Amino acid sequence: MMAADGWYTFTGREDEIIPRNATRVCIDESVSVIPAWAFEGNGNIEELDCHDRVKTVEEETFYWCRSLRRVIMPGVEVVENEAFIHCEALTDVECGKLEIIGESALYGCESLTSINLPSAKIVEEDAFCDFHALTNIVFGKELESIEGLAFFRCTSLERIAIPLKDGIITDDDIFRMCKNLKRVDLIEGALHDIINALLSLHQ
Repeated sequence: MMAADGWYTFTGREDEIIPRNATRVCIDESVSVIPAWAFEGNGNIEELDCHDRVKTVEEETFYWCRSLRRVIMPGVEVVENEAFIHCEALTDVECGKLEIIGESALYGCESLTSINLPSAKIVEEDAFCDFHALTNIVFGKELESIEGLAFFRCTSLERIAIPLKDGIITDDDIFRMCKNLKRVDLIEGALHDIINALLSLHQ
């Protein structure tokens, strides 16, 4: 359903065709999973508004949506592999209940400057790779693991807040080429798990 102001209501039908003049998308109340490839390559969408019963964004759903700048998904718990890859204009993300961030889920979202992930548990490989504008990221105490190259080439990253638990840092190259990372705020735990990861910053 298309409104005059550019809003389109996505219903999740298999044969659904997104109007090319739709610039803003809201998710219908009947949808709890935004299916894979639903908006792949759509260069017109600027804003996504999900109700709080949307729980999952499947793989490559917003692949290469270059104009997407704002994402509101208050109830989403899982963002699958490459769901928002190369959303280069993305600057505003609200995802307070997000728990699992899939491999390369936000790869190349180079305009995002900060993100707050209080509920995140799993950050998979390359999840935030090539975030060139990102300066600040905050995790909550629920975080369980961060996989290899998760923040590779986040060249502007200066601060990260992270709980340090046994096994949370799974690889030495998580912060590789994060040459401006200057501050690590420890939510709880000890420092020893992050030492090797920080040693790789200038490699």
